[in-house]
Amino acid sequence: MQLDFSIFNPKARSLIGLDISSSSVKMVELGGDGKGAYRVERYAIEVLPRDVVSDGNIVNLEAAAESVKRAWKKLATSTRHVAIALPASHVITKKIIVAAGQREEDLEVLVESEANQYIPFALEEVNLDFQVVGPAPSSPDEIEVLIAASRKEKVEDRVAVAESAGLKPVVLDVESYAVLSAFELVQKQLPDAGKGQIIALVDVGANVMNLTVLRNEQQLYVREQAFGGNQLTQDAARLFSMTFEEAEGEKRRNTLPEKYETELLRPFLEALALELSRALQFFFTSTQFSQINHIVLAGGCAVIPGVDEVVAGRTQINTIIANPFTGMVLSDRVRERNLLADASSLMVACGLALRRFDE
Repeated sequence: MQLDFSIFNPKARSLIGLDISSSSVKMVELGGDGKGAYRVERYAIEVLPRDVVSDGNIVNLEAAAESVKRAWKKLATSTRHVAIALPASHVITKKIIVAAGQREEDLEVLVESEANQYIPFALEEVNLDFQVVGPAPSSPDEIEVLIAASRKEKVEDRVAVAESAGLKPVVLDVESYAVLSAFELVQKQLPDAGKGQIIALVDVGANVMNLTVLRNEQQLYVREQAFGGNQLTQDAARLFSMTFEEAEGEKRRNTLPEKYETELLRPFLEALALELSRALQFFFTSTQFSQINHIVLAGGCAVIPGVDEVVAGRTQINTIIANPFTGMVLSDRVRERNLLADASSLMVACGLALRRFDE
């Protein structure tokens, strides 16, 4: 599922997936290998100063743009076209059923009138887009259409950051949909490519844990709860008398003092596994389902060594770390070991970079 909000030309020859999260800027550029497979051309991660992005809002546009510029310089690319994404919390989505065979212009009028009912803002205050999902499940004469809308200032902030860094936004997506695009590559790595199986995709970022339960690419359940890696960074900064930025850098490089692992990391991983167990219990009690076949861990916290073992131990469910780049060709600029360590945190950026290959 991809959304362009009708504000950009969605086609670009080369494209960088640009993910501006609450803790870092992540960039991925993909190409084709000429044989139908993807090639990882380059990627970069740049840590954001604290509080530049808060609750998905860009609080300090100048600092965010500087970080994006540094990440782009690390990439060492000539590509300036980028695909960017809004947090799901900034986007209102609604599926509607309409008669099939309508002209694009008629569909636009219909979408606008429907949007008026569901969006609590004046239409001139929002960027609005829609996408035909496919035939309606109930009738062959109808289609399912997904409407998406976001406040214009939310869109404009991200556009402004990219443009201030000298980049040109050509695609706008939603973070949760970008993750699902990358997840399709991960799902292929499961037994029987995950067909008929219930999979819990768990994205644990700096502040939020997102649980999406899927079966055959259909969402069964979505839940968000406050839990993330910033707590671990804050504890490390306090314990070792560092700034938050210093602690975050040391944490990523795995160079914190020895007692970090016993006093902070292990208790944090246990807390993460407990939070995830609780989220799964909510899924079981609020749906007719009683089991999960696989857990796929993504997001910044999934890069922590051993997190999959701790989660599998508590939940007794097969747990893997998301790596959408498995099987891709790597350019000479990409170190396999580094990419393996960072892959799970690059799901949004990878999903955005895949937009280059849209039909």
